[in-house]
Amino acid sequence: MKPIDEATETSTQDKSKGPPLGEVLEFMRLLWAVDHGLQSTSKRMEATLGLTGPQRLVLRLVGRFPGITAGRLAHIMHVHPSTLTGVLKRMEKRGLLERKSDPLDGRKALFALTDAGRALDVPSEGTVEHAVQRAISRMSKARLTNAQDVLMALAEELGAGEPPPADGTGMATPRDEGHAPAAEGGEAGSQKSASR
Repeated sequence: MKPIDEATETSTQDKSKGPPLGEVLEFMRLLWAVDHGLQSTSKRMEATLGLTGPQRLVLRLVGRFPGITAGRLAHIMHVHPSTLTGVLKRMEKRGLLERKSDPLDGRKALFALTDAGRALDVPSEGTVEHAVQRAISRMSKARLTNAQDVLMALAEELGAGEPPPADGTGMATPRDEGHAPAAEGGEAGSQKSASR
């Protein structure tokens, strides 16, 4: 029996996948590909739109939930509130967000979009959310639900041990029912890292 040479072995495998890795490593490989795509798209967005992926997500979420606190925004994005501090300050400095004191608790700030922020709070090509919308539009409802279940379970596993947001975990109410997550919703492409 002669050994299989590498050329024959490679030709029998799907060249785009490489060697079989097993379920865990294959899933991790795909996660890294998504992460790389998020980072690359975020850099392109900064160059073309003037907003990184995390900033764009913050903008779309604040547009969806005017008067949201940093803690609730962090909860929706699955990050610690301190992670958003720099993002919110930069966006406020650029005139995209306005900060007001919470009349019920002066220690909290409420965020809303400025006129300049509202002008950017529209579906745009070349964004993470546009790529997510195109991808999920090709999936059946059942496949999308399964994918969301897997991603939620993974997010929970990776977030195990993180402290809950300081101001609770209640969700804000959307400004109107017609603005529910659907096409170009932005939050479908939420990003774990909000470093810029």
